[in-house]
Amino acid sequence: MTNRLFSDDYKTTPYWWEETPRPEISQHALPVKADVVVIGAGYTGLSAALQTSRGGRHTVVVDADDVGWGCSTKNGGQISTSIKPTYQELASKYGAERAFKILKEGHNALAWIADFVASEKIDCHFKIAGKFTGAQNPAQYELLGKKIDHQQKGLEVEAYLIPRAEQHTELGSDIYHGGVVFPKFASIDPARFHQGLLERVLEAQAAILSHCPATGVERDGECFRVTTAKGSIRARNVIVATNGYTSSLTPWLRRRIIPIGSYIIATEPLNPGQMDRLIPKDRVVGDTRRMVFYYRSSPDRQRILFGGRVSHNETDPLVSGPKLHARMVEIFPELSHTRISHSWAGFVGYTFDNLAHIGNHDGVHYSMGYCGSGVSMASYLGMRIGQQVLGLKEGQTGFDNLNFQTRPFYSGTPWFLSASIAYYRWLDRLNR
Repeated sequence: MTNRLFSDDYKTTPYWWEETPRPEISQHALPVKADVVVIGAGYTGLSAALQTSRGGRHTVVVDADDVGWGCSTKNGGQISTSIKPTYQELASKYGAERAFKILKEGHNALAWIADFVASEKIDCHFKIAGKFTGAQNPAQYELLGKKIDHQQKGLEVEAYLIPRAEQHTELGSDIYHGGVVFPKFASIDPARFHQGLLERVLEAQAAILSHCPATGVERDGECFRVTTAKGSIRARNVIVATNGYTSSLTPWLRRRIIPIGSYIIATEPLNPGQMDRLIPKDRVVGDTRRMVFYYRSSPDRQRILFGGRVSHNETDPLVSGPKLHARMVEIFPELSHTRISHSWAGFVGYTFDNLAHIGNHDGVHYSMGYCGSGVSMASYLGMRIGQQVLGLKEGQTGFDNLNFQTRPFYSGTPWFLSASIAYYRWLDRLNR
């Protein structure tokens, strides 16, 4: 049965790479020195490099693999206000003023990416089509209604309820008990967006070296010396932008980032008219389960892209693909015989407080921990950390100087993840 789920031309690379293959960048020798060295060439690193390069700083970006090989080109391309904790949760911890500033950054990131794509003329299928979030039970539907009716003043997000009787206007499925629509949320082709960002950085005269892993970062007087597989480079400033791929290169950061595998499949092309029944308004979709699934149509509306966490432990796309397919069929039974054309995985970076973090530790700048909502937030905070390196006032954010938490005995390998996922899945099965 498993073999029949995969199309004849099945691939374990992202569907997005069909239109946007990994870029071939002319490789140069590593310079002896630079003003800024950026470690990581995903959304964060490239956004930071764009700021510093355009700000007149000689910038060098190094990446351990192909540029954009990580989750910047492997995600689902959904864009929201990004921040998971509620105002009440944040206010009880940080106070009302700081809570407001943190949540406002989610609004800022959503608005910023729309403006950035337009102003930079990046062709990446960016679309403000909205999001539908399905309620897994009637209690969750009522809770969604209470949330949108009691939003904090100044942090309101446009939203409205869709009762179960009208659900088919949004989604061709009976699995949910109604839901809520956020009409200003967006979708994007993540690989095309990354490619456009890369092109802007190269135009700004930054040097980008792929397959050049950094192996050490040390103080060198008033500067830093970054050791790489292609030699060492001296820099006034270093920005670490590794998110879910943070390694032993930066042990302090590694203790604070939880790498979590995110898995996605793409179906083979659907039958004519089928997408108009399943996702009629081209919205991105999620639900209220703790082990959330997220899905959407491809930009050409030919395929379903369906993602989520389907294993207690890290697994490979050949294992995750059939499991995701089974969850997809629970939502859309008519897809039971639709095969998988692509199945892939990437690592997102979570934090212990479910917040992104941006700052400076021992002189090294960083931005990471987007908790599964990194398309806009990683790009936005990458821009802000670049501004901070330039010493610009506008680089200040609501996340500055937050306590970046870790846990005893945690060194970067999430030994607790399997138990946590099992617990959340149990709660979902109880339908609570």
